[in-house]
Amino acid sequence: MSDYYELLGVPRDADGEQIKKAYRKLALKYHPDRNEGSKEAEDRFKEVTEAYEVLRDSEKRSMYDRYGKQGVRGAAGSGPQGFDFSDAIEVFMRDFGGFSGIEDLFGMRGARGQRTKTRKGQTVRIRLPLTLSEVASGVTRKVRVALLDECDACSGTGAESGQPPAPCSNCGGSGEERHVQRSVFGQFVSVQPCRRCGGEGRVIESPCPKCSGEGRTRSEREIEVEVPAGVTSENFLTLRGRGSVGPRGGPRGDLVVLLEVEEDPRFVRRGSDLVHELPITFTQAALGGEMDVPTIEGTARLKIPRGIQSGELLRLKGLGLPELNGTIRGDQLVRVVVWVPDELSAEQEDLLERLAAVESAPPTKVKRGSRKGFWSRVKEALTGG
Repeated sequence: MSDYYELLGVPRDADGEQIKKAYRKLALKYHPDRNEGSKEAEDRFKEVTEAYEVLRDSEKRSMYDRYGKQGVRGAAGSGPQGFDFSDAIEVFMRDFGGFSGIEDLFGMRGARGQRTKTRKGQTVRIRLPLTLSEVASGVTRKVRVALLDECDACSGTGAESGQPPAPCSNCGGSGEERHVQRSVFGQFVSVQPCRRCGGEGRVIESPCPKCSGEGRTRSEREIEVEVPAGVTSENFLTLRGRGSVGPRGGPRGDLVVLLEVEEDPRFVRRGSDLVHELPITFTQAALGGEMDVPTIEGTARLKIPRGIQSGELLRLKGLGLPELNGTIRGDQLVRVVVWVPDELSAEQEDLLERLAAVESAPPTKVKRGSRKGFWSRVKEALTGG
């Protein structure tokens, strides 16, 4: 598939109106009703609609510009099940309302005969809590979801004893009511869903007692969710066709998984970097040494340089979090905090008094820039300053 901008024939700095205008022109050109069911036209219609759905949305467009199609995985058009033809038709009808009677001018409705409109099932949203460790590696989780599934008593038809629904007598099975108005300017045709059948083109005379004619009942099912590494609580996953089934044989809606990354008391997350606060004693700060510090995947040995000042940052390269849909991994920054005891034994007090008698006076300027605020030093560490 080509680049989304190339598919719509717009420059990369095109505004929303240019994108919408370009899509409408191409969608009308490749719409199946105008191409006698051509598979090539259908595929092209689906492609341009997928491109439009991403570029019309500022957030999805920004992710696409930065990471390409990998960046919008899980968004419209890029879910695990892909962007199907029914999605494309739904988008076109949502934003342009079909052809508004233009099909009659081309004689298309008569050629295609009656249509039965099915309604897509609702989108189901669930929340999935994640630990920071799961974010670091990615995880596959099984979750139980409450959905509307096909009624087993009527096989989803909504009719008692599996009897097929009858064509609507009001619209003749088309699901539409057409009203023609004539004026001095010509003939105008308006189309609206049939009031009797709700646009489905069929009615149920004897509803199924189990589902009351809906063709679906409540149930629970276990669904496997694959979460990539590097996600945040601002991210979500869209699993196409995994939501509730539509009424009376309608296609399934989507399942949207809202991710909630739990806080870890050991770390503060800053993008793909992690900040850990490490308390050390005065003697450790003065003499230096080595210490074990926790990391997101275990522990690491950290060298403490002699004379380190409280608030300074040490870097553990590559021990942070991976970037979403990327190969780069962040770092772990260790903020050293010199711990001062608030209670001393007699021996400790004696030793400190002896030290005070021989220690040097502090410098007028603290070295290594530790007068700066903590987050200023974090910013310098993150930018390499």
